[in-house]
Formats: sequence, C-alpha cells, structure tokens
Amino acid sequence: MTMVDPDSAGPAGTGRASAAVESVDILLIEDDAQDAFLVEELLADTALDARITWVDTLGKAREHLDDFRGCVLLDLNLPDAGGMDLLREVLTTADSAAVVVLTGLNDEHEGIAAVAAGAQDYLVKGQVDGSLLARSLRYSVERQRADENARQLREAELHARENMRLERGLLPQVLLDDSPLSHRSFYRPGRKRALVGGDFFDAVQKDGTTHAIIGDVSGHGPDEAALGVSLRIAWRALVMGGVAEDTVLPALEEILASERAQDEMYATLCQVSLDVRSEKARIRLFGHPPPLVIKDGVVEEVPAVPRPPMGVFPDADIDVEEFPFPQGATLMLYTDGLVDAYDGAPPARLEVQGLSRILDGVLKSGCSIMDLPEHLVDEAERHNGGPLQDDVAMMLLTHGAER
Repeated sequence: MTMVDPDSAGPAGTGRASAAVESVDILLIEDDAQDAFLVEELLADTALDARITWVDTLGKAREHLDDFRGCVLLDLNLPDAGGMDLLREVLTTADSAAVVVLTGLNDEHEGIAAVAAGAQDYLVKGQVDGSLLARSLRYSVERQRADENARQLREAELHARENMRLERGLLPQVLLDDSPLSHRSFYRPGRKRALVGGDFFDAVQKDGTTHAIIGDVSGHGPDEAALGVSLRIAWRALVMGGVAEDTVLPALEEILASERAQDEMYATLCQVSLDVRSEKARIRLFGHPPPLVIKDGVVEEVPAVPRPPMGVFPDADIDVEEFPFPQGATLMLYTDGLVDAYDGAPPARLEVQGLSRILDGVLKSGCSIMDLPEHLVDEAERHNGGPLQDDVAMMLLTHGAER
C-alpha cells in the first residue's frame, strides 16, 4: 500500500480489468491528518492493495476527480465545502468512481442521506476496523462497476431500439400489390455501423404507374437517419396523395431543405416510374449511382445523366429521361455503399463498372434473382477485403413474372 503526498501526487489510478477487486485506487478527501493516517494504518493490515492519494480540500480534490475510476473516500465536512452540495459535486465530477462517505458519531444521519443521494456506502469514524474498511471499499467499487455495466446495457438497448425504429422508417414494406413489378429488397449494415445510416427505399403503385425510389442521406447518425425517414415518408405521402409525378421531387427537395439539421446535409436519390403495359421507364437521378438492368443474363447500366444531389442546388430543373425496361427484365436499385467498395487494394474502387463486372460473374454462376443481393454483397466484400465501410440498401424490381 502506498500513501501519496498531495503536493506530489498525480491523478490517481485507472480502471482494473480483474473481476474481483483485490486492489483499488483511493482518493481520500479528508482535512484531518490523523484520520488520514488512521485510514492508511487500518488498510495496512488487510489483503487489499491500496494506492491512496490524500487531499485535504475540495479544491485540491478537483485536480483528481475527472476520469477517476477508483473509490473516493469522502469526509463531508471540509474547510472549503461540506454536506450534500459537496457530495453532489463529487458524484457528478467523478461519475465513474465509487464514493464512500466518512461521518462522525453525531452525523450518522448524513451518511444515510449520502447513500440515498448516490454514495455506495458510509462509514462512521471511530467505529471502523481494517477489515470493515477494506470490505466496504471492495463492495463499493464492485457495486459501482455493476451499476455502470447496467447503465451501459440500458443505453445500448435504448440505442438498439431507436435504431430499429429508424430502420423501420427507412426500409418499409413496399406497396406493389397491383403493380406489374415483383420486388426483392435487401439491407446490410456496413463496418462503420455504430450509428444508423440514412439509406432508404420505397415503392408504390398509384393510378396505373409504379414509382420506386432509393436514396442515401449524407453522413451517419440520428440526424441523418431521421432526415431519411422524413424524406421516405414524405415521398410516399406525395405519391399516394396523387401529386403530379413531375412535382413530387421538387416538393421533396423543399421538405429536405426545411427538415435537415444543417445546411450542408444533402441526399442522393434515384426515382424510377413505370406505366402499366409500358416497356419504357422514366428515371430522375440526383447524384446517385445509376441503376442496372438485367435481361437474359446481360447486365447494362441505365444511361442517365445525374443532376447534383438533392439539397445542393435547390430549385434547379429536374431532368427526366427514359430507358428500356422490357418484360422479364430486372431493375437493380442500390446505394453507394456497394460501388464505394475497394476493388482489391486501395485506392481503386469498384465504381459502377466494377459492380457490373461482379454482377455479371454472379449471374453466370447460376445465382437466381431472389438470391442475388446476398451473393453480390458477399462478392463485393471479398473484393473489398472485408466488410464494406458503408451500409448497402438494394431493391430489385422484376418486370413480369418473378424468377
């Protein structure tokens, strides 16, 4: 056991990896030198390996409290602070530390109040031996660790539930019951998926026309995901409300501008529209990778010129182009997490040409359209040398009977 002089001690201690506390860093905040010496003497005869940093005022203690992860042994009556205000500051500043309060014989009620306020334990001066002191310190540190683990678990569960809610908003059940198109949707999170991304898709049939959309809000996090949900839901509402096709995306861009958390946020987006009994589809592209058409095992890139991402140049003209989408063909819409994969060693990336090459190989291996997304992403990850950096959302739309 080591007693550290307050004038020479640095910040005490870091967290231990062992499950059972056989050693502990102690920040002793006590203005009575005799009581501080007694703490050292009591612990000297125990098996606890204690490193004690002693300070006699709250002002000196503040130099050690930030990020302290051991046990604070606290006298509630200091020259420069006292009572519950003192305890609250210690609990708030050293929120990863256990706190054990020292009280006098006549102040035991303060110890009870301190435990109610968040301290792990209290000890009455003059009624403590070494065994009791060591046991209280061990118990308090382990209880604090258990409380911290439980708190982190609750936060993780809340974060997971929030992610699930956002993902349900981003990746809905499409409405294609009366459409000539059958669909297969797919989503896989990327390596960076500590935070939910902003990839979204949807498809709706309305008044004889099937509309499909896929998009990606720039960045990762709750703001981006929330914006993606807003755009996806607004798009569906506009289409289902019968808004004219050529005014849907201008209205959506106004919604993006009003809902985004920062002016720098934007979204890439691709919308495809197909009239019933037609074999030509219309496409509107906003900085998004172009779709691919699969027909009789042949892969072709849809020849569409993209305008800038949505939100970059508001009120600009929105170009619409047509492309062949015959019976039996499959249209593959996807987000850029797929084409941003490395094609072997960095810095070369797959891009659309590399993705087309990989897709061609997967199809030649005999893979069906229904199984295509998993095999395609697996192959992209093989080229990438591991999981993809970004999320991948994909929607396959087959014109005519599902294969």
